[in-house]
Amino acid sequence: MSKPTMVLLHGVGLDHTAWDEVSALLADDFEVVAPDLPGHGTNPPAPEGTTLSDLADGVLDEVPPGSHLVGFSLGALVAQYLAVHRPGLAATLTSVSSVCRRTPAEREAVLQRLSVAESDFSASATASLRRWYDDTDVVPQAVQRTRETLMGNDPSSFVNCYRVFATGDAEVGPVLDRITIPALAITGELDPGSTPEMSRRLAEAIPSCRVVIVPGARHMLPVERPRELVSALTTFIEEEDTHV
Repeated sequence: MSKPTMVLLHGVGLDHTAWDEVSALLADDFEVVAPDLPGHGTNPPAPEGTTLSDLADGVLDEVPPGSHLVGFSLGALVAQYLAVHRPGLAATLTSVSSVCRRTPAEREAVLQRLSVAESDFSASATASLRRWYDDTDVVPQAVQRTRETLMGNDPSSFVNCYRVFATGDAEVGPVLDRITIPALAITGELDPGSTPEMSRRLAEAIPSCRVVIVPGARHMLPVERPRELVSALTTFIEEEDTHV
């Protein structure tokens, strides 16, 4: 019997390697597909004017019908967009460390981070690493790998994709109620940008969405808490399978 497919979409400035530990934990039970988003990894740089639709179209061929679709941060917005505009494509949707319907203050904060990225890419990357990893027990080697991935980005491409992250929730937020597949929103208790409140907003917006908050965790759940993330994912999918 063939294994179900799980598609993992990474966050802005990262690539498929952000999922390495998660992929290894899932490998016995799922066919894991972890593509690089447009403008990331070995893909060509993302041009100015890149949209959420462009990012979604860029990974569409990597999502077999019936897949369990999982997106992290920017990847969560892409996954939500696919779930809205390609109904029937995915079997389930999981939004990991996702923003949702930012308040004016939250939008101003992310636009300020975008402004830093536009003027000083290196400073932006350093600030991201602090926001993601400060006060965690993630080993220095893992933090360094994330740093190397971030610094390997074309700066203009990073800004063009970060702009999608900063604004994409305003595009997809009003139509989240069109998502009809089972959904999970999971984030870290201490995530300063993709807060527990945002995951609760997702659960209110998507008709069949449950929430998991990981105690003591920050933003980079695939790196910081891969086992807890995989446990939440597999429990969610197993429980939904029993309802079919």
